[in-house]
Amino acid sequence: MKKVFKTILIIVLVLVIVGVGGCAVIMYKSNDQKVNYYKYATPVGEIETKYTALGTYKVSTAEYDSGNETYGKYLIWYPSEMKDGNATYPIVIIANGTGSKASTYKEIYNHLASWGFIVVGNEDEDSRTSASSAATLDFILKLNQDANSDFYGKVDTDNIGITGHSQGGVGAINAVTEQANGGMYKAIFALSVTSRYHADELNKKADGWSCDPSKITIPCFMTAGTGTFDAGNMSEYTSSLADGEAQGICPLWWLNECYDAMPDDMDKITAIHKDSDHGDIQYKADGYMTAWFMYYLKGDTEAGNAFFG
Repeated sequence: MKKVFKTILIIVLVLVIVGVGGCAVIMYKSNDQKVNYYKYATPVGEIETKYTALGTYKVSTAEYDSGNETYGKYLIWYPSEMKDGNATYPIVIIANGTGSKASTYKEIYNHLASWGFIVVGNEDEDSRTSASSAATLDFILKLNQDANSDFYGKVDTDNIGITGHSQGGVGAINAVTEQANGGMYKAIFALSVTSRYHADELNKKADGWSCDPSKITIPCFMTAGTGTFDAGNMSEYTSSLADGEAQGICPLWWLNECYDAMPDDMDKITAIHKDSDHGDIQYKADGYMTAWFMYYLKGDTEAGNAFFG
């Protein structure tokens, strides 16, 4: 009887070890797919493939206390070589999506920095008013003038961009169009911008959800996914919905409305990313964001071919 019990115990122990090991492998692979998402991407075309890959710069990070409870920390990703040279680098400001912090998508911002950008964000989870984005831009510009800072004289103040996702897309647009330092931006890349339908509903509870694309005068790329959460199933704006009808967070009608509202004498693109949805559009469209900023902030003409042929 003891031998039988011992045998059963050994079998159970082996199954537990195998199970734990299997879970560890799955967790490792899942984490690897997030951290190294660009390795698992399937871009189409040589240009898309190039800018989806990791850049050539090694990346370092820095954190600073913002002194503001809402903004939390200022987070910065930058080329490691910056400290030892005299070169300046374009900067990209981050406007966070609802409930997110810049650190939530640190892999994406590390990727962008690897292409030679200083990327700056914060921990504001309600970025729509763009107050935190304006403060973040002011902060990095202040470091650029501080002789005791690693960033002293390292910021290319003529080449500043901003990106935002969801509520952060609203925040990015408002940062460019409503803030005192908004005129410093040279390009914007907005993902899954919260639509006018949801802004109207959410403004009943809290202000600041609206944005005005007609005020944008700098190159602007807006994108969203074809998945249910982004696209919904409505072809136009309507304030009343029947059973089974749903307005997506950033449906095609909203992208079209934004495109038409933006001036015709500026570079503007709206695009739907096939087989993407609200939760993964930042990863799926990252190669295009990188190319967009490489073209407009670093003058990389090859990157521009991704948009202009």
